[in-house]
Order: sequence, then C-alpha cells, then structure tokens
Amino acid sequence: MATSTRGGIHPWHDIPVDPLIIAEQIPAIIEIPAGSKNKYELDKKFGVLRLDRVLHSSVHYPANYGFIPRSFCDDGDPLDVLVLGQEPIDPLTMVDVRPVGVMRMLDSGKTDDKVLAVHINDPEFTHVYRLADITPHRISEISRFFIDYKVLEEKEVTVNPFQDRERALEIIAQALVDYENSFGLAD
Repeated sequence: MATSTRGGIHPWHDIPVDPLIIAEQIPAIIEIPAGSKNKYELDKKFGVLRLDRVLHSSVHYPANYGFIPRSFCDDGDPLDVLVLGQEPIDPLTMVDVRPVGVMRMLDSGKTDDKVLAVHINDPEFTHVYRLADITPHRISEISRFFIDYKVLEEKEVTVNPFQDRERALEIIAQALVDYENSFGLAD
C-alpha cells in the first residue's frame, strides 16, 4: 500500500469505497473546482495536489473534477469523475456522489474514462439518477470541453458519446478490482 511519506491520510489509498453501494453513493476527491483553468493532479507519492499546468485553451472545467479513491485504470491513475453541482468544490474535498453515466475518451491514444456523477447532497441534483436526467446541452458542453481543452497543446483527444449509468457502474467496479489487484486492500 502506497501512502503519504508524511504519515497523513493519502486521498487515493486511505479512503474506503464500499463496492456494494456504488450505484447509490461513492466518495469522490475533487482536484479541480468547476470553472477553473488550473489543471491540478494528485501527486501519487505524497498525496497532495500539484499544479500540472494552466489550460492553454480559453476553456474552463465545466464541472468539479476529481477521482474515485481506491480505483485504478489503464492509464496508471485513479478513475476520473466529473461531479455536477451548483457550486465549485474546493480541491481535496471529499464529496459523496451518485454515478449517472460515463464518457469514454482516448487521450494521446490511451483510454481515459470520465465518470459523470452528481453531488448527492445538492438539492438541485437529488432527482438525477441517470444520464437522461441531465440536459442534453450540459452533456454537449462537457463533451466539447474535452474535445477543445488540449487543442492548443497540439495533443490528440478523441471523445466518444456518453454511455449510460449501467456502463459507468461496470467501469467503476472494474477500476476498484484493478486497484485491489495492484495495491491490495487496507483495513
């Protein structure tokens, strides 16, 4: 188990995820608040956020962006999550979310899934349980952001249409298994 060298809680490794309730509630750690142009990334060794870059394009994150603890994907990172809510959420805040869909994309030729979720304690989103509950325009904005955000960096990104909640739950479950196979489980 990789943990912070300073003895604190590591947001990727030390926050438990109950695989039996992922359809209703799962913790997410926010890295980037909605509306930001700063691209923060988890420093996997130390468990803190590192400012990776400021986005090169004139776009900003259309939702709070972060990851699901104790998940692992083919790109070597935890599973990404976009969290819809009324307000930007401060970086390194843990938020309980409900998955509603997933966007599958290729980033420089590598699979990079993005789970779409809603903050379960935000009254504007308490009725949202599936992708169809989100306005088509919001879905288009999110897709467009990921098409455009690396254009000026001259990096290739392919964004596929969003898939439904069932596919998102399958991807989350697999990412949790992949984490356990790679790192084991803490108590």
